[in-house]
Amino acid sequence: MKNIFRYPSIIVVLCLGIIGVMIVLYSWQLFPFNSQVESTDNAYIRGNVTLLSPQVSGYITDVNVQDFMPVKKGDVLFVIDDSTYRQELLQAEAAAAQAQVTLQNFEQNRASGAANLQLAEAELQSAQAAHSKALLDTGRNGPLLEKGLVSKTTGDELHAALLTAQANVAKARASVNIARQNLALVDANKASLAAALKAAQARVEVAQINLQHTQIVAPSDGQLGEVSARLGQYVSAGTQLTSVTPKQVWVTANFKERQLAGMAVGTPAVFTVDALNDQAFKGHVARISPAAGSEFSILKADNATGNFTKISQRIAVRIELEPGQQSERLRPGMSTVVSVDTAQAPVSQ
Repeated sequence: MKNIFRYPSIIVVLCLGIIGVMIVLYSWQLFPFNSQVESTDNAYIRGNVTLLSPQVSGYITDVNVQDFMPVKKGDVLFVIDDSTYRQELLQAEAAAAQAQVTLQNFEQNRASGAANLQLAEAELQSAQAAHSKALLDTGRNGPLLEKGLVSKTTGDELHAALLTAQANVAKARASVNIARQNLALVDANKASLAAALKAAQARVEVAQINLQHTQIVAPSDGQLGEVSARLGQYVSAGTQLTSVTPKQVWVTANFKERQLAGMAVGTPAVFTVDALNDQAFKGHVARISPAAGSEFSILKADNATGNFTKISQRIAVRIELEPGQQSERLRPGMSTVVSVDTAQAPVSQ
């Protein structure tokens, strides 16, 4: 053993061998270099970037913003020519007013129909009373006519009066039936007139909404992206004009399958940002994706093949920042390096 140290070359080779073994152990995170800190550079800043588009078509008459300007919720960013939509609103309001008048006329027509029915019923009662009197007169004068105490002319007149009374009763009953049918016909139109009024009122609301949509406003506080709208430009519904990025951001880190064993919601995390000279920020695991990214792809791989090769999948993990940090310079899309210490207990949220 002492002879070994007489040869420096052997010592150098042994040292290099030990160093090589240590490098391999460190690369594979084996003992004594194994660690419970899981890291990945497949991570990026994310945010709720909202693309703004108009819901109506027209020429842009006002552009009140410029690229990358900060805005407040409700600020008017663009204005579309509203002359056509104002006229459509006036037309809809006129149609609604006409439908309202028509419905009011229905009430008057129904009142008139109800009065006609009452008049017809009164005439029926009068005809029935006259018929009853004619029956009584005929009944009283019948025995007198048989005994010759009343002339035949008088009997004929009484019989004619009875027939007339019967005819008047039948006529009055027909008038009552006609009045009832007319009233029912008027009542049947009420539902259609009410529906027409509701439809007209709905068109008024739609016209008001379209008129309001001629002003494109900021949906939330944030910062604009590039403004592509120009004064006098014709835009249609869905044309992208700009975007709004709120200040709230988070990190989406894509960890390999084997890195998730000790990871849970609330586990503390640290990430550095490339664009800020690797400035470190503290955060915690807020959510873990329910499936691997391959499951959300449009074209899924078919693993039921004979030439299958196992590929480690990645699971997206959302890292939210701890409050009280200087995060104003963080921008969605920035690259980060995330480290999650699975040895630490999850922080209760």
